[in-house]
Amino acid sequence: MKEKRNPEEKNNIGKSKKMNVEKNSNKEKINSENVTINEKVNEENIAKKDETKMQDENIKKKKVRTINGISLWRILAYFIIYSIAGYIIETLYGIVTKGVWESRQSFLYGPFCGIYGLGAVIMIICLHKFPRKFNALFIGGFIVGSVVEYVVSLVGELLLGVRWWDYSGMPLNINGRICVYYSIFWGFLGIYLIASLNPKVDKIIDWIKSKFKTYKALKTFVMTVFILLMIDCVSTAFALEFFLVRMIAKNDIDVANKEQVQEQYDEIYENEKLSNFIYKFWGDKKMIRTFPNLKITDKNGNIVYMDSLLDIQPYYLKVHDKNNKNSGDVEEEIMGE
Repeated sequence: MKEKRNPEEKNNIGKSKKMNVEKNSNKEKINSENVTINEKVNEENIAKKDETKMQDENIKKKKVRTINGISLWRILAYFIIYSIAGYIIETLYGIVTKGVWESRQSFLYGPFCGIYGLGAVIMIICLHKFPRKFNALFIGGFIVGSVVEYVVSLVGELLLGVRWWDYSGMPLNINGRICVYYSIFWGFLGIYLIASLNPKVDKIIDWIKSKFKTYKALKTFVMTVFILLMIDCVSTAFALEFFLVRMIAKNDIDVANKEQVQEQYDEIYENEKLSNFIYKFWGDKKMIRTFPNLKITDKNGNIVYMDSLLDIQPYYLKVHDKNNKNSGDVEEEIMGE
């Protein structure tokens, strides 16, 4: 027989069940609220991470300065690559035309022919948005290349007193600094550079960029190369000035500012420590071997080749005798006499 319970017991049991249900309900409610809170926290954390990432990307974009859409570090990479390419081209040209392997460097240290690097950089900045417009590329290359060549020649003569090249004997030249023959060459080079060569160079640069794990590492590398280039450039400027002052004073070359040059010579070379440093690192042989075609113009307009004033072989190696001349004739031509 079933045990009968009194009404009070039944009432207590009912209350107990009701309390358990309410407790369970409250637990579920608390758990639900906790889940909701956790979800909100996670969402907030994700939002904060996304915001931080966006801020980092914006900061990175702000740090990457550009010129006409090209980053400064890439422009520097262009200068280095095309300066080296120019050095190789000029060296091979010297071997073919002169039969000698001689220096075609723009700076004392490093295989850089700066006119090529500078010309390529300016062409790319000005013309890279016209990759398939060949007429525009030819005209742009013609103009940009000619302007760069003229300005570099003018600056070299005004600041350093030297002429890197002279087209006076060629038709349709302007002050011997540029001529139509080489300007046409710059035009075709503009087409080849933008339409064909530079996209390949971009792939090389992107590959190099991929080897750097962080943007900071890339920036550090670029700044290091830039600093070394600046040191090379400044050293070259000083070395050229000291050398030309020495050559003018010792050989009594009648330049326009001869008295000023003589004062500079006395001031520089009477300083024993400075004089010893110059002769040790920037002596005649070093300067002639690095700049074999260096020349200046006297006040009567005569061009004087520096290698003709020194009994120093201006080239590294004679590769062949292109014109089948005897060795004396070849030496005389190379020495600029």
